[in-house]
Amino acid sequence: MLASTELALLRRLAHEQSSCRAPSIVAAVVRDGELVWSGGRGRVDGETPGADTQYRLGSITKTLVATAVMRLRDEGKLDLNDPLERHLPGTAFGSATIAQLLSHTSGLTAESPGSWWERTVGADWDALVESLKDGATRLRPGSRFHYSNVGYGVLGELVARHRGQSWLDVIRAEILGPLGMTRTSPHPEGAHANGFAVHPFADLLMPEPSPDAGAMAPAGQLWSTVTDLARWTAFLGGHTGGVLSEQTVAEMREMVTVDDGDTWTTGFGLGVMLVRTEGRRLAGHTGSMPGFLACSLVDGGADIGALVLTNSTAGVGITQLCLDLMNLTEQHEPSMPAEWQPSTVDPKLLELTGLWHWGPTPYHLRLLPGGLFSLAPTDGPGRASRFAPVGEDTWVGLDAYYAGETLRVGRDSAGKPNHLDLATFIFSRTPFDPAAPIPGGVDPDGWR
Repeated sequence: MLASTELALLRRLAHEQSSCRAPSIVAAVVRDGELVWSGGRGRVDGETPGADTQYRLGSITKTLVATAVMRLRDEGKLDLNDPLERHLPGTAFGSATIAQLLSHTSGLTAESPGSWWERTVGADWDALVESLKDGATRLRPGSRFHYSNVGYGVLGELVARHRGQSWLDVIRAEILGPLGMTRTSPHPEGAHANGFAVHPFADLLMPEPSPDAGAMAPAGQLWSTVTDLARWTAFLGGHTGGVLSEQTVAEMREMVTVDDGDTWTTGFGLGVMLVRTEGRRLAGHTGSMPGFLACSLVDGGADIGALVLTNSTAGVGITQLCLDLMNLTEQHEPSMPAEWQPSTVDPKLLELTGLWHWGPTPYHLRLLPGGLFSLAPTDGPGRASRFAPVGEDTWVGLDAYYAGETLRVGRDSAGKPNHLDLATFIFSRTPFDPAAPIPGGVDPDGWR
């Protein structure tokens, strides 16, 4: 980056560390799947923390557990609509689905019963299930968003049962190893920051505990570094390294439930926190454990993300800092649009493009890169979707109103396309074309 950009980013980080009294803080910007800037302020063992200094991730751990679940789904070992009972029998909350657990809509209690789990040594799975026999479900499954750390303890056990090894060994083998995340671990290893609480009325520190959470560990156990978390931020932005398909990661980033009412600014997909602000739609997660705060967010559309790690229990604006680092980067070094280039097009697809009509309403069908189609009104609002090919003259909707619906091409006796059948709606080349199979028929006297 330009020296002026790096100075602006470091100054923003320095302001956060100073004004929020963080013992130490590190941050980074990820662009086009690569770590392009990182910085640190404060002290760890008397030194400025760097890109290899470990901090606790807290709930960012959940995004890795969710990825392990989605790998099982993609392998056909489970369906997201499966009730938990099908895979983990014998719990008091087996009616909740896997998708509900991933999206925090299962209705499960937020925290495990007993002592504050983040500050005490955790029990094993059997003890956790026993503690949840009564009153574990606080809300009707599927009724609303209710963040549940317990739900991710459950998902960690789900992964372990399917793979025949601990959730942590699965994460190491299937995610951390393939992505080269060598400095992510369940406990601090090598250079690391100790967790502190900062006195609210004096410049004093209190060391915070960091015990092993046992069966609750999948909710927030992991530690990591700027370098590793930058790779994970890029992963959630679509640079998946083969761990998941880009389509599955995009599915994880799709909104399932909102957290804050009609005009949402925060919500959840499948294991991924979503934030909408200043025209951006971001995906990632925050993390909070005694002595630590963390945040990783990425704008998949602009292919830019940021991350923050600090060893303070509270008081640091990690989410806003991530947003500011992204905005500063784009203000100082705006990205260039990709060059347009012509491509080779199948003539059979080209003949489908152009003007079609749903009743009297004109639509344009356009070819997109990768053999996709876009169907949208020629002007103004209306139902618009993209479609991917699934067979001869057959496409499936990818988004918006027609997501999951089938688009078929109808042809006349000469093989020329004369209508589109989209989820029973008929589109014809001219409004109410009598040669097309318009449901209900066309008035024999036509327009008058």
